[in-house]
Amino acid sequence: MTQDATNLASSASISWVERLFVALPFVGLGVLALALAQPGKAFVLLLSAFALIGAVIAAVHHAEVVAHRVGEPFGTLVLALAVTIIEVALIVSMMLTADPAKAATLTRDTIYATVLIITGGVIGLSLLVGGLRHHVQAFHTEAARPALAILMALSALTLVLPRFTTSAPGGQYTVPQLVFTAVASLVLWGVFIFGQTVRHRDYFLDLEGPGEAHADSHIPSRRDAWISLLGLLLALVAVVGLAKMLSPSIEAKVLGAGLPHAVIGLIIAMLVLAPETVAAVRAALANRLQTSLNLALGSALASIGLTIPVVVSVAIYLGLPLDLGLHGKDLVLLLLSLLVSLVTLGSRRTDFMLGAVHLVVFAAFLFLTLAP
Repeated sequence: MTQDATNLASSASISWVERLFVALPFVGLGVLALALAQPGKAFVLLLSAFALIGAVIAAVHHAEVVAHRVGEPFGTLVLALAVTIIEVALIVSMMLTADPAKAATLTRDTIYATVLIITGGVIGLSLLVGGLRHHVQAFHTEAARPALAILMALSALTLVLPRFTTSAPGGQYTVPQLVFTAVASLVLWGVFIFGQTVRHRDYFLDLEGPGEAHADSHIPSRRDAWISLLGLLLALVAVVGLAKMLSPSIEAKVLGAGLPHAVIGLIIAMLVLAPETVAAVRAALANRLQTSLNLALGSALASIGLTIPVVVSVAIYLGLPLDLGLHGKDLVLLLLSLLVSLVTLGSRRTDFMLGAVHLVVFAAFLFLTLAP
C-alpha cells in the first residue's frame, strides 16, 4: 500500500512538471505580447527576463523529449540545433538593435565564448564528475577526433585568420572572404552530420561498461513527442521575440557596470548553454560519456557551422560590419583550450584529472574576460 502511494505521488509529480514545461512557451508568448504593448517599463523588462529563461529551459526540455523519441545520435543533434537556433536568434536580435560599431564584435565574442565554455567548462565538468563517480570512463575516439578536427578548422577560419588577412582592416573579412567562410563552415558542419547520422552512426553510440545495460527507462510516446515538437517551436518563437525586446537593456546594463563589451557575448553563450551543460553532466554521471561529448562537441560545431552562415548573410544584406578576428590573449586561450582538448580526446579513456585541467582553462577564460 505504501509503495502504491509512493508510485502515485511520483506519477503526479511528473505530470505536474510536464504540465509546467507545456505552459512555459505560452507564458513566454504572453509576456512577449505584454512587452510589445508596453515597451521599456522596468517591471515588464524584469518579467521578460524570467520568461526568456523559462522559454530557453522549456525549449531544451522539449528538444530532449523529441531527442529521446528519435534516439541517438539524432537525439543530440536535435538538442544542438535547438540551442543553435536560440543562439542565432539572440545574436541577430542584438545586432539589429545595438550600435553597429559594437555589434560588429558580438558574433565573434559569442562564438569564442561558446567554444571556450564547451571545451573548457562543459567537457571539463563532465570529465570531472564522471571521473569522480566512475573512476575511468571510455568513449569512441573515432567520433571525438573528427569532431575536434572540424572544430579546430572552424575556429581557425572564423576566429583566427581574420586577424591575419590583409584585404580588410583589423579583424574583418572582405565580402568574398565572408562568403567563402560561411560556405566552408556549412560544408564542414554538413560533413560532420553525415558522418554522425549516416556513414559512422555507430561511433556516436555509448560504450557499455562491464555488466552495464543502457536500456531506455522510458521512451516518450508519439503523442508526447509531437506535443514537445510544438512546444519547442513555440518556445523558440518566444525566445526570439523576448531576446529582441531585452537586448538593448542587457547591453546598457553591461556597459553601465563598466564591464568589457565581450561580457555580452559571454552572457548570451552561458544563457544558451546552461541547460545543455546540465544534460551533458547528467549523461556523464550516468556513465554515458559518449552522449556527453556528442552534446558538447555537436553544439560547438553547430554554433559555428550554422551561426556564421546566418550572421554573414544578415551582415551582407544589411551592410553591417563584422569583426571576427580575436586579439592576443583570446588567441592564446583558444589555442590552449583546443590543445588540451586534443590531448584529452586523443585517448579512449579519461579520468577526473583531465577534467580539472579543462576547468582551470575555463576559469582563466572567465577571469580574463571580466578583468582583461
